[in-house]
Amino acid sequence: MLGDLIAASHLMSMEELPDAVSERAAAAGFPEVLIYLLDLQGRVLRLMTGESFSGEGHDRELRVEGSVPGRCYQYGQVLAAAPEGGQWWVPLMDGTERLGVLRVTSVHTDEQAREDAASLSGLVALLVATKRNFSDAIARLTRVEPLNIAAEMQWHLMPPNTYTDRRVMIAASMEPAYQVSGDAYDYATDGPNVHLSIFDAMGHDLAAGLTAHLAIGACRNARRQGADLKGKGEAVEAALLEQYDRARYATGILATLDTRTGVMSWINRGHPPPVIIRGGRWRAHLQCPPAHPMGTGLGLETTVCTEKLEPGDRVVFYTDGIIEARGADGTEFGLERFTEFIIRHHADGLPVPETLRRLVNAVLEHHGDRLQDDATVLLCEWIGPPAAPGRYGKAARLAGLPEPVASDPDNPPPRMDRSPRS
Repeated sequence: MLGDLIAASHLMSMEELPDAVSERAAAAGFPEVLIYLLDLQGRVLRLMTGESFSGEGHDRELRVEGSVPGRCYQYGQVLAAAPEGGQWWVPLMDGTERLGVLRVTSVHTDEQAREDAASLSGLVALLVATKRNFSDAIARLTRVEPLNIAAEMQWHLMPPNTYTDRRVMIAASMEPAYQVSGDAYDYATDGPNVHLSIFDAMGHDLAAGLTAHLAIGACRNARRQGADLKGKGEAVEAALLEQYDRARYATGILATLDTRTGVMSWINRGHPPPVIIRGGRWRAHLQCPPAHPMGTGLGLETTVCTEKLEPGDRVVFYTDGIIEARGADGTEFGLERFTEFIIRHHADGLPVPETLRRLVNAVLEHHGDRLQDDATVLLCEWIGPPAAPGRYGKAARLAGLPEPVASDPDNPPPRMDRSPRS
């Protein structure tokens, strides 16, 4: 099943995927496989149709909140979809990026069938992730309302909103998802280092989106040429001055985490300082003398500050739209409520991406679903040095992945009997 699907995928369009999956899966004992993808805002799961599969007779849209497939997505767990067995909801995950769920119907109900369904889900997720950027059909499917032009640019510019390896867990969220203007985030790994940045461009229009787009591009370009933190900030400043001559600017935090030591170096370019959450109980607002916003050309000195993290520390970067969102009575969501929300849901054992999804939904609810400013969060947890034992398992739990089974090269697992359905 998996080999045939991989072979067919090389010349497969995204529109052919549902039919191709169904055909190969049926031969392996899965007579029906439905693919549901998450919408951009993380509120609904939408059925993916194909060239010959219209989806007739099936739910086209499922709510994430209060549903079994929603819990499958939220917690990354395989859940029964029918009381008599033989039908499961399976999380659709590419690495640690959560894309949606599969509903798999099986003629077998044993553990081997569940494992085969999980393997199929992993391959489908990989195919969706590699082909979605070339498919307008998928872009329309994952949107419940039209994007503005700035949001169209930003979502295709930024990396996935989840990344995890044995050293770090990174998660991000941005609202209003369909009407974003000047917010943007970025991250990248570079040997032992992890680069993190968040930007908030002046204004709430298309020009703000263009400013943020330019800031991200200039920062990446400088970073990939070996620039240090100051150099990256100066590169963004120079690009904005050249293009807008002080008419547009962006605030931002640029940081580099050395995963070998836990030392985070960072600069503040006129932006709200990040917050550290330690042990799910303690928090501190990091302080660093801010330089001027990039693009203003004020000539203030840029100071590089450092912070020694402990394993398990979470560094939270955010834009002011998160804490300044006001309710109907005029009260701000506030930094206190913001950090307490993350701490409380950390204690509940939720995967980090799910915590951020709920946080942003809480901010939207507080503001009556109508934000007046972009609200963006970028969270990075330093799990610990790469060589420390048990790091992989902790990283998997943070991301909502099943605990990996340790392998012993001297005592390999017994070879499985490959029945015709496999």
